[in-house]
Amino acid sequence: MSMTVGPAEGGDEDEVVSAINTTPLVDVMLVLLIIFLITIPVVTQSIPVQLPKETNVVTQTKPENVLISVSRDGDLFWNTEYLGDIEVLVERLKKVSVLSPQPEVHIRGDMDARYESVGKVVVACQRAGIAKVGFITEPPVRQ
Repeated sequence: MSMTVGPAEGGDEDEVVSAINTTPLVDVMLVLLIIFLITIPVVTQSIPVQLPKETNVVTQTKPENVLISVSRDGDLFWNTEYLGDIEVLVERLKKVSVLSPQPEVHIRGDMDARYESVGKVVVACQRAGIAKVGFITEPPVRQ
């Protein structure tokens, strides 16, 4: 059993080692892992609170509020008046948005309407500069 301490026979002492020493990297990674394992349970704990099960805010119906309905087929209605195009809606909303105080826009979307149809109305409100947009829903049936 022998052990070589010096350079190999015929070798050069100034030979460059091309292998990367990964020991310090592994040490740092293990320390970081231990730190994260200790601190994560502290961060995920929260104060126990009882959250509300559901909330319903009663809609304050004012005459100046704008009611936009979206039918199952994606047709748009201003109160009960049919609007043919989303651009017509944007133009009408622009006229209303300059009023002071600015009225709220309430969107009534059919349950079977595509999300895209209701989303276009929200984008139209944004383009017109409407600050308050709400959705009209029915409360759940109590049994």
